[in-house]
Amino acid sequence: MELKINYQYTYFIHPFVVKQKKYQKYLLKLLKDENCKLKRFEKEKDLRLYKYFTPKMRDFLFSSFSFTNNKYAKFKEMPVETQSAVLAKYPCTIFEYTIKKDIQGKAGDGKGIFFTIRKIEIICFHTGICFLCMKTNIEDEPTFSDVLNFNYKFRDIKQDNRTLNNYDKINIQTDSFASIDKLTDFIKKITGSNIEAIKLDINTERFLTYSYLCIDQSAWNMDNGFDKIENNFIKFARVLPADNSASLKEDDIISLSKWKYTKMGITKHGVTLFSSSTDINNYTILPNTFEQQYLYTYIFELYKKIYLKKISLAFKHTTKMKMVRKEFINFTKNIWIQEVTEDETGTMFDHKVKEVLELEQLYNEVKTEYDVLYKELNIEKNKNLTIVISVILIASLIFNILNFVLLSKQ
Repeated sequence: MELKINYQYTYFIHPFVVKQKKYQKYLLKLLKDENCKLKRFEKEKDLRLYKYFTPKMRDFLFSSFSFTNNKYAKFKEMPVETQSAVLAKYPCTIFEYTIKKDIQGKAGDGKGIFFTIRKIEIICFHTGICFLCMKTNIEDEPTFSDVLNFNYKFRDIKQDNRTLNNYDKINIQTDSFASIDKLTDFIKKITGSNIEAIKLDINTERFLTYSYLCIDQSAWNMDNGFDKIENNFIKFARVLPADNSASLKEDDIISLSKWKYTKMGITKHGVTLFSSSTDINNYTILPNTFEQQYLYTYIFELYKKIYLKKISLAFKHTTKMKMVRKEFINFTKNIWIQEVTEDETGTMFDHKVKEVLELEQLYNEVKTEYDVLYKELNIEKNKNLTIVISVILIASLIFNILNFVLLSKQ
């Protein structure tokens, strides 16, 4: 039986990398775009977000929390070039991109799935690592199959392979974008070249999927257990199409089930939260929590992974060794060992994301590179010091011999 949907949305996340020396110029480009504006976080308005993150992580991710009305007013009075220079010094800056009309499209083959892009955020870290996040909703009372097929199709719209069959295409029908190519052109306009991302082995053709789904209570309640719909959860978590007939096992899914009638699935492809409207919290409070606190937690862990890759690559350039060593030490002190949140469930989620992204393993690999290079530098330093000392000793010996000879002649 087809599952009925009470509420849903999906964020499609596209990591991209700007050359660090061009980062300020990239911020200037965004500031000059009339459709793009700085997202300002305020304690009263974003209190749950403010309380969720630890002070250090809050300062790192949401610098604008420190903007008083007076400070923000003075910032807005600055020339746009000065604004970009100021923002480039903050660890993280978030922009909202507004399209004059909602992007409405029709996805799929003959049947079609109508959807809207509700929100676009551009999250920029001072290291040049950035994320484009697009929030989508399916229109017209979607079925569970619609959600599966839409997520499965949309995440691959950036693929260059033009031989995709009709099942894998999305045909955009809107005043804003005449075709899927126009949408991908828009994305490229925001993200720029893929060269830096490819260097770090980032998949630039497939979006990460971050999706919330609340099904009707008739399918999951006290009388109908989760085991009856578990296969649906697995398809949702693994971003599979509705008609997928592959083996449905949770082997590649890390699960978290901390709330009533909910189950979260975390994979290398993204994060999904599957819930039932049996609990009113699942279509009132939890969707916002998942969209705010947990989304930014996920983005932050993705940032760590990409930054570690960036440091690892930089270690291969011996000319930058001193600078990279300093960056790695600062990363360890200011980010790696810091707690993201004191919230119990949030901490569990954060640790499970780290597990899926294999961050501990990656960090240890980079630390091993650091240790080896540090020892090599010390060996080279000691070798050079030994040579200098030897030269001084030899020179001193020659000087003493000459003095002895001169004294002997007298």
